[in-house]
Amino acid sequence: MLEIVVKTENWERHVRVSAEELAGLVRRIGGEGDRFLVVQRIPDLPDVFAQVWHKTGGDYTLEYRDGAADRHFQAMVDGPEAVIAAIAGWSRQEAGWDAGLAWSLLDMGPAREVPPLDLGEDEREELEKRVREVLVGGYATRAELAELAEEYLVTGDRRPVSREQAQALADRLWLERVAEQATWQGETDPERLTRAFTVLQDAGITARENFTCCRSCGQSEIGGEGGPDARGFVYFHTQCTDAVAAGHGLTLLYGGFDGSSETTAAIGHEVVAALEAVGFHTEWDHDPGRAITVTPLDWRRRLVG
Repeated sequence: MLEIVVKTENWERHVRVSAEELAGLVRRIGGEGDRFLVVQRIPDLPDVFAQVWHKTGGDYTLEYRDGAADRHFQAMVDGPEAVIAAIAGWSRQEAGWDAGLAWSLLDMGPAREVPPLDLGEDEREELEKRVREVLVGGYATRAELAELAEEYLVTGDRRPVSREQAQALADRLWLERVAEQATWQGETDPERLTRAFTVLQDAGITARENFTCCRSCGQSEIGGEGGPDARGFVYFHTQCTDAVAAGHGLTLLYGGFDGSSETTAAIGHEVVAALEAVGFHTEWDHDPGRAITVTPLDWRRRLVG
């Protein structure tokens, strides 16, 4: 798999695609509403991306940016195969991936200066604390963090943080977290959790991480997530994510789609077994009316973006 996220014009988001899947996405573009791809490495870094635009019957416009505005390049390519090779090489960070194409520097103009935040110390600390909480949770993208930073202190007609200031704040904290996660070794607890959820999903239990904002929404929406053969479900919502990121245990909600306590209890036992199989300790008294808690957890979820 390539450590990239591919976003399409028609709002698809493909995470960690294979080289074959990337090739299929490139060959597909050209029609109305599906003419470009934006590719970001994992973890996403500010102003580091590749992108391609193509209209059926024309050439491919391939671009990449390597951080600063004076590192944004473009090449015109007459067929998809050279585009596929270049993007795959860029994704793997292979030496010489850009050779063989006629690149030209794009003039993006001077970088816009972002004014410092005009906030009191208490508001600044409150804002950074909330953005860091969501960042440590590990599910938000850079764009979502910036939106949070822009909207968090809004009251009435007061909007104290501009979009540019919010993006600058989110990017600064994001890069701090990227540097921190570079020191992590081996499989993390969130990765083990994903492994257990994958096993449950394959066994007919709809398993979702960071699903909806609360229990009420989760219970009303989880039924729409399962396939026709799904027997039950397990999930945790964003408030659970906030709690585990703050150092508390992770609360898991589960149940059977037939609504019976017998099925719910059976699903609970399967969830516990899958979690314990990957090394987690669970707290559950076998009561189908009570949540399952996973504790302790070292919540180091690697960023995607």
